Amino acid sequence: MTILIIIAAIVALAVLTLLALILFNAVTARRVTDLLPPDGQFIDIDGARLHYVDRGQGPAIVMVHGLGGQTRNFSYALLERLSARHRVILLDRPGSGHSTRPARMSAGLATQSAVVAQFIGALQLERPLLVGHSFGGAVALGVALDHADSVSALALIAPLTHPMHNAPASMRALAIRSAAKRWLIAWTLAIPLSIRHRKRMVRAVFSPDRPPRDFAVAGGGLLSLRPSSFYATSSDMLAASLDLPALAPRYPQLAVPVRILYGKQDAVLDWREHGQALRDAAPLVELTLVDGGHMLPVSAPELCAAWIAEAVRQPVSA
Repeated sequence: MTILIIIAAIVALAVLTLLALILFNAVTARRVTDLLPPDGQFIDIDGARLHYVDRGQGPAIVMVHGLGGQTRNFSYALLERLSARHRVILLDRPGSGHSTRPARMSAGLATQSAVVAQFIGALQLERPLLVGHSFGGAVALGVALDHADSVSALALIAPLTHPMHNAPASMRALAIRSAAKRWLIAWTLAIPLSIRHRKRMVRAVFSPDRPPRDFAVAGGGLLSLRPSSFYATSSDMLAASLDLPALAPRYPQLAVPVRILYGKQDAVLDWREHGQALRDAAPLVELTLVDGGHMLPVSAPELCAAWIAEAVRQPVSA
């Protein structure tokens, strides 16, 4: 009888702990969303409710963020600089930022690329420049390969282009194959652990550059502290590991100009494995190396803005 009582007490404690974690995560997600509400407007694409920011007039630029990111990664320092002479559209990918991803929608690169192409069509944009940062670079490459008529050129900042062989441990941990396990971790341990290690993780992503002190709010960093964000980021990470081996061999087929900007000290993605490798694979690719880390849109906005504006003015020639 005593053993049964002990087992029952352990089970009850485990259930209470699980419920407490779920409640904590739900409250945290609500507080984060209240603190960082949507900055733009919404459009429905294939069942997903996409959040986007649309500013300025002139030649159109569509910008797609990286893994675990959102529109504020670009609006932090690039939007104002570019929108003075261009129409700039910042898009939250499905499941990221304030965009939703319905359960039936795959996180696969082909699906995400198709959504971006449909988004461009829905806004009636005439072959804009498509900017992709990090994971957004892989999505942009998918658009150029499968929906080439949607864009005039690509401008990729620190893009993910090939399977990662030496990914940081924090990123490898995101590749959770089981959807049930992904959901369980998202609603229990992911957010408390992210809060505990957030400063270290942000420093690692920016390294060797220093993250700005206001990045958590102005740059949208706090939006990652929601179960839905962790689940979507983990799904995206898994999709990249599954889809990039098939996408990379197609790069010689790229028919639109591609510019790449990479920080030589990028601690997240190696410029040789992802920048130079893409440059070597396709003729319409130009690679520019600069001093800096992975978060160039935030840490080097003047350089990025000038580089993007140049990509609008003069696409790469064969």
